[in-house]
Amino acid sequence: MVTPAVALPPGFDFTDPDLHAERIPFEEYALLRRSAPVWWNPQPRGVGGFDDDGFWVVSKHRDVRDVSRRSDVFSSGCKGAIPRLEDDISPEEFQATLSVLINKDAPEHTKLRGLVSRLFTPRAIEALRPTLEQRAERIVAAAIEGGRGEFVREVASELPMQAIAELIGVPEEDRVKLFEWSNQMTGYDDADVTVDSRVGAAEILGYSHQLAETRRQKPGNDVVSRLLSATIDGEQLTPEQFGFFVVMLAVAGNETTRNATTMGMMAFLEHPDQWELFKKERPTTAIDEIVRYTSPLICLQRTALTDTVIGGTEVKAGQRVVMLYVSANYDEEVFDHPERFDITRNPNPHLGFGGTGAHYCLGANLARLELEIIFNKIADKMPDISGLGDPARFRSGWINGIKRFHTAYRSGCPVAL
Repeated sequence: MVTPAVALPPGFDFTDPDLHAERIPFEEYALLRRSAPVWWNPQPRGVGGFDDDGFWVVSKHRDVRDVSRRSDVFSSGCKGAIPRLEDDISPEEFQATLSVLINKDAPEHTKLRGLVSRLFTPRAIEALRPTLEQRAERIVAAAIEGGRGEFVREVASELPMQAIAELIGVPEEDRVKLFEWSNQMTGYDDADVTVDSRVGAAEILGYSHQLAETRRQKPGNDVVSRLLSATIDGEQLTPEQFGFFVVMLAVAGNETTRNATTMGMMAFLEHPDQWELFKKERPTTAIDEIVRYTSPLICLQRTALTDTVIGGTEVKAGQRVVMLYVSANYDEEVFDHPERFDITRNPNPHLGFGGTGAHYCLGANLARLELEIIFNKIADKMPDISGLGDPARFRSGWINGIKRFHTAYRSGCPVAL
């Protein structure tokens, strides 16, 4: 195949977990956008669980949107949407990953998503505001009482975990388990996560079936109750369909919003003028800029079902296409001075919720509400928050995340831990 030559080191891989554990490759993204917007990323067979020689990376906003929209040509189900799995994943385990909603194509994807989409409409999510406001108040109050601590666990993870647990119907006493299992599932490339990701997946699956038994006896207004009563083409969901639906909601509902909260706080601390502006004016454009600037999802992939063209580059059937959301969100042709954190940016057509089209993030409305509430509470109750030392990045091929960020929640706290 013919692909433009770009000045990258031999073996450079845009899904390398070691790369993302150190930094986000903004310079390399910019190089691709200028010189090779659709570039072949060679990769040895077996790396990331895929038996092929590499994949195309798509770096420009217009091309990421194009691939996202053409779900009839670019499949999520053929090889899954996650571009970097465990190197040692077995064929059976790989096949099991295709049961998760994110790895489905129409018509099954459309039908499954439709079962719960009404729970995620703007009106349904707005109805959660009073409950989430109360929970955020308690989260921030507990942090202030401690004076200083680890922001990811004590603040950023709490509200998304509580919100998705509320929607699923998880009792209060079990919600920390959901957080731990979610971390285990996505942390297979991070040395700090010592429990096998397969264990985390099995735990959530097992727990989802326990919830099902409870809800059969006592239905509620939650996702589990809705799924148990739902039918597709006259048939109830299989245990596998039900379990993997809950897995997807638990993981997606926790990871991205937690990371957007953490990195959004870091962005405010690195840009004190924007923090002052937010505290005084609370512009409605702030949340979308946090999502664009932090881009908690590095990339996802599709597989070409037929020979096709992306941005003038020929792509063969069966080849993987990795959409670089971070790069798209920093595209100079779409965003003026994209390197600036500007909470008044408008318009802001970012792709931080997984692009557009059929797989646009089901929980985008919930994520926006959570971010709005938690940042308002932080600005109200701990406006003098400050960082203590460098954050620790999450090691992943596709998640842009922070696993530890020590902070002083109020002024006058010691500056070292």
